[in-house]
Amino acid sequence: MPITLEYDPGLSTNINFLRTVQEFNYLNDAEIKELAKFLKREIFEANEYVFEQGSIADKVYIVEDGLCAAILSDRPIQHIKTGELFGEIGMIGDVKRTASIKAKTKSTILSISVQDMEDQTKISATTCLKLYKSLARKATRYEHDDDVFYHDIDVLLIQDGGCAPGYNSVTGYVVRFLEHIGRRVFITKEGFKSLVNGTSFDFNYLINDRSLYSKLEHIAGVQFAPVYREARGASFRSERYKEFREEENQKKAAQQIIERKTRIVVGIGGDGTLKGLKALSRFLPSSIQLFFIPVTIDSDIYGTECIGEHTGVMIGSEKIRSYMADARSHHRTYIIEMMGRDGGYHALKSCLGAGGDMAVLPNFNYDINQIAHSLKKKDSAVIVVAEGYKRNERDEEKFAGNAADYFKKELELTGVEFPMRLICEGFSRDIRGAAPNYNDITLSQQMARLLAEAVEQGMTHVMPAVVGGNEDFVPFDEIITDNAVSKRLADLANRLIS
Repeated sequence: MPITLEYDPGLSTNINFLRTVQEFNYLNDAEIKELAKFLKREIFEANEYVFEQGSIADKVYIVEDGLCAAILSDRPIQHIKTGELFGEIGMIGDVKRTASIKAKTKSTILSISVQDMEDQTKISATTCLKLYKSLARKATRYEHDDDVFYHDIDVLLIQDGGCAPGYNSVTGYVVRFLEHIGRRVFITKEGFKSLVNGTSFDFNYLINDRSLYSKLEHIAGVQFAPVYREARGASFRSERYKEFREEENQKKAAQQIIERKTRIVVGIGGDGTLKGLKALSRFLPSSIQLFFIPVTIDSDIYGTECIGEHTGVMIGSEKIRSYMADARSHHRTYIIEMMGRDGGYHALKSCLGAGGDMAVLPNFNYDINQIAHSLKKKDSAVIVVAEGYKRNERDEEKFAGNAADYFKKELELTGVEFPMRLICEGFSRDIRGAAPNYNDITLSQQMARLLAEAVEQGMTHVMPAVVGGNEDFVPFDEIITDNAVSKRLADLANRLIS
């Protein structure tokens, strides 16, 4: 219980202190002295509640000395320091407290009852009106100390690099499954870049429970997670943050994670995100659990299905089918660049899914003369070229075009005269923004559930993996990021030379 102390309203030190309270700036000395007559002084021990959420709001308080914290749903949302006023919601009358206030240190608190403020036999109507206007301004500002709210991060999600269908989906489901086991999930607004920036505005708090969200939605950065489960794109990623290759920035990011008391870090993305997470881990204590969830259209994480690959192939195949129809009607050959930087998974699977004429992939050798002569015999064709095809050669030659342009140049250098036009089409980025299909939404749920299980089991440095419906975990040091395709499967897509 708080201890009540004597308060002398006429003491100069007391009046001088009241002049420092921001909400009393509108009062003159006579009005401050008038108000001071009805102030009460109490001492609260550390961790003692001044009032609790749901109690009747009938007083306004000022911290005369010490430090208090506003607590909402067991989370500190604001620090209240010496000279600061709180509990202004009490001026409305007959309402319940929307948060709890707890003394963080032994604190001396002044209070005035709403009943006294409204009694014109005690406080004049002019003083009361000025005070109410000032408190109303404070009550409508919602000036929460975001640094307090985002200083204690339980689970932190980090997304970086290229967009892919399913980023938002797995984010929504991760929040659902982790919140179900009692964890709180935060996310950087722009991947590793936000960690390096390190301000409270660089983080969001994601909430699955609607009732909890309704209590916290007025706080900056709080987001309702379920809306992301079927959403397109990646709302919390950044374009590849190249500066994160610098060790100095990796150390800055690690320091942010440590200072914000982060307990779990989850990287979500492709091979670039995984590399960034591994680099970051060198500067983190072993007590922080680390996980990785693969989201990449090109399926460049070996040993698991990757979120985004199913939608990517579905949309990619449909694009190829459209080109095939146009090629037949106009007697043309389309050479289309598609995703596939290293292994060429997306280009190959999309070509196979559409029944295209050929998939030209990295790490494979092709007889260009044979292809050119086969093409001469056709009146239409669609050739899919993975973006990584002969990348080193193109760089050495300073070739200005894309992979499709380069393959077309190789065909033309054979000297074969083709009966139809050869038309190149560049990589279509709209695949990245496609709505995730049922396969990738299902995979998102599987990965999120596996993550929650790994967290509960105390695992760390592992990736949830799903292959043919079978679920497992792959340690970080066993993850391979060059998902090469088999020659037998690649041969199946080469109808021009088989």
